[in-house]
Amino acid sequence: MILPTKHISANNTLLGAGASILTHLITPQTVSALWERVKCLTEMTYYWRFILTLDFLFALGVIDLNNGLIERRRND
Repeated sequence: MILPTKHISANNTLLGAGASILTHLITPQTVSALWERVKCLTEMTYYWRFILTLDFLFALGVIDLNNGLIERRRND
């Protein structure tokens, strides 16, 4: 479920869903605004999957939550 295998496509994994979220996270956004942008994607059919993907991205250190906005972490 986290990584693709020969039986699980990339779209059905947290890694693939995370990539989809990151393409839509150009500017810092609230959780609600980001959900509205990505809920029509096939990777994001359920809200719980969206939240699980955000947790995954946060655990990897790819996104941060600052002042109520989700943003990409900078690699300075």
